[in-house]
Amino acid sequence: MHALSRSSARVAALTLAFAAGCGGAQHGSSVTGAGHLERARFNQLALRLELPLFWDTDTNGNGAPDPAEVRSLLFYPTSPAWVEGGSFTPAFEAARRAIEVEDARPAPTDPRRALVVSELDHAAPTLVETDLTALTPPHQAFARHMLEVARLIDRLYARQIGMAALEGRVDRTDSASASLFRRNWGPACAGSTTERDPLCSAIAGAPHQPVDVYPASLQTGDDSFCAALEARPNATALLTPFTAVREAEPIADAAPGALVAIPYTLAYADFMRPIAAELRAAADAMTDPAETALVTYLRAAATSFETNDWVPADEAWSRMSVRNSAWYVRVGPDETYWEPCSQKAGFHLTFARINQGSLVWQDRLSPLRADMEGALAALVPGAYAARDVRFQLPDFIDITVNAGDDRDSFGATIGQSLPNWGPVSDDGRGRTVAMSNLYTDADSNARGRAQAASLLQSMDGYTEEPTAGLLSTILHEASHNLGPSHDYRANGHTDSESFGGQLASMLEELKAQSAALFFVDFLRTRGVLTEEQARSVYVDSIVWAFGHISRGMYEPGGQRKAYSQLAAIQIGALLDDGALRWDADALAADGTHHGAFAIDFARVPAACRALMERVMHLKATGDRPAAEALAALYVDGPRVPQAAIVDRYKSFPQGSFVYAVTVPGAAAQP
Repeated sequence: MHALSRSSARVAALTLAFAAGCGGAQHGSSVTGAGHLERARFNQLALRLELPLFWDTDTNGNGAPDPAEVRSLLFYPTSPAWVEGGSFTPAFEAARRAIEVEDARPAPTDPRRALVVSELDHAAPTLVETDLTALTPPHQAFARHMLEVARLIDRLYARQIGMAALEGRVDRTDSASASLFRRNWGPACAGSTTERDPLCSAIAGAPHQPVDVYPASLQTGDDSFCAALEARPNATALLTPFTAVREAEPIADAAPGALVAIPYTLAYADFMRPIAAELRAAADAMTDPAETALVTYLRAAATSFETNDWVPADEAWSRMSVRNSAWYVRVGPDETYWEPCSQKAGFHLTFARINQGSLVWQDRLSPLRADMEGALAALVPGAYAARDVRFQLPDFIDITVNAGDDRDSFGATIGQSLPNWGPVSDDGRGRTVAMSNLYTDADSNARGRAQAASLLQSMDGYTEEPTAGLLSTILHEASHNLGPSHDYRANGHTDSESFGGQLASMLEELKAQSAALFFVDFLRTRGVLTEEQARSVYVDSIVWAFGHISRGMYEPGGQRKAYSQLAAIQIGALLDDGALRWDADALAADGTHHGAFAIDFARVPAACRALMERVMHLKATGDRPAAEALAALYVDGPRVPQAAIVDRYKSFPQGSFVYAVTVPGAAAQP
């Protein structure tokens, strides 16, 4: 509910050369030098072959992978050693031969398999690498246990999302289909160019994948059953976040068609107990006296996996900070976007190292929290009264691994505010983070600039320096704690009750991102941001919105894409207020494309204020008809040139994160 995703804008991975090669020849046209493949193509083919292999930067420029340049990836079904004693192993040589053969193989003639290959070839694998060899033994031992927790969380989430039920139907001799099934958490295609093709599936026949948190008999491939659940007399009980809905017929005296909600600890007991044990083992291993807060959280989280009471874990977690631990760990059920009704919390693990760079911005922004809350309340006098807010400003974290609901097919969460429910959330004592090591590599920067230049008339204000994106993330995540949020009651009703789960999720993200834009000028006038920084944040946010618009407004089953829809609303509002102008004949900054946006920086602050006022009114009053009308205007209407944005972005491959961790003594990788 409170996660900010950067799934398309500045998203990618491997060199602009990959953009030209993506989706092109299926044969050996990308071979260079002495029969070797370009790095991007090599990694793409490794993905096709389900090989946990990644060729990192070509350090010596010889056009071929060297032992120091390859990495072994996590979250694959196998974990061969590619390098031993500074030399390639036979396993690597076999993998290299298989990759060269695959590159020369003709395109599949089977339409389904051709689509699977097309989706995989539109991916740009992007490495998140962490080397923990310099840590002390207690920290290394702790990390090894957390990698096992990651494996177990994956297993639980695979069951929860319904992937496990279809696993036996995947043809394991078809490596591309097996790879897509693993990466996408199921058979459905997820790429921007393939997700709407009903034939694109890792399994012949393209079976629907019901999520496990509701009875499969209710799920027909769209979200119509969600409205039926919301209309049931016991809807409040059925739609609680930490339960799974089951048919009640096996229970004595239950009426036919009756539904009950059972706790996760009963629905997934065989999955949750091993996680609890591994978390305790991680706590036991961490003997560093400076990590008391971390150990306390690990033990509390372990107990929560046995009781389904997540409040004690939240309390312990809220007492961790950038100042009392070198680690960031969040494990449990949190976000709801993953399932069609946006009601049930998905299990995930965020495992990261603390980045001390956040302290500077915390010190600058913390004294302004009350003023920021007051500024929002002043937009809707009489509709919303400012509260006493005490939330923490975002910590910067460097991701080590994402597991379960955290690990997306494409893109990744770049900011998050948790928990979403309970006293810690209600009291504003939750934690907010910005992921500071994602989308910062040279390849991603080059891709982001090319994407922006394809749609903007001028690159004025655009920067590859990461501060602009981090500031936008900081303000977005902070704003989840400001104004009317999910726990605010308008006319006695919560967000979900007023708007329904999907619309409520979109509106909360719209509030946070619109506030992020609104607060840019707020901070500029107080001397916290310079004029140059303000422009950079505006441009970064607009380009971010283009990226999400490029992914379409709805899931194939009809569910709202929260970020895509909020992005369309923002771009539409800026167009209507003159802060943005679309000229279908203007030459874009790349000198190639015709049709581009111009930014009128003088009008941006007022336009952002007007949008924030509209969103505050919707949230403060629970006005569902007005919210649906706003979405219909910009999401479903013609005001935003969505087709042009989609067309520009589809020429770029989509970033897909892969993970490598080096820690002495680690067992087989998850």
